[in-house]
Amino acid sequence: MNLAPFRALARAVPAAALLLVMTACTDGSPPSSVSSSAPASPQASTAPAATTPTGRTTAMNIRLTLDGHPVAATLNDSPTARDFAAQLPLTLSLRDLNQAEKIADLPRKLSTSGAPEGADPEVGDLAYYAPWNQLATYYRDAPYATGLVILGHMADGGAEWLATADEITIEAAP
Repeated sequence: MNLAPFRALARAVPAAALLLVMTACTDGSPPSSVSSSAPASPQASTAPAATTPTGRTTAMNIRLTLDGHPVAATLNDSPTARDFAAQLPLTLSLRDLNQAEKIADLPRKLSTSGAPEGADPEVGDLAYYAPWNQLATYYRDAPYATGLVILGHMADGGAEWLATADEITIEAAP
């Protein structure tokens, strides 16, 4: 069974929901400027980006800063992604692995409750590699890995900045 169409749909649905929420909540006024040195509030790190009619959280907007370049991203609604969001904001040193991904050690292990056995990452994915307690971010295609849990995805263009980055800051989106 070819799962590629289902994976593509699973990635598109949170983005579509985010677009609908952003469109519905915009009053047409320009965004206010926010200082990049201002810390994220504890409440902001758990604010959902979109909800279903039943009120269940489907995604969370985050902002990555890759060597000074801001990149939008969205976390999924898995227990592992929620546990990761609870650690935000984070600034981590990145190391290259296999010329396909950048990895960074996390301060503590994340919950993998209900997580699949592994995952097949795509360019732009944010993932947790449980065996090594690391954040894995993909700028090139990589094979299926046991112990890998997809956390979310970067907006288009983020993977290009990631390829040369040495540091990543992750915080809740304002």
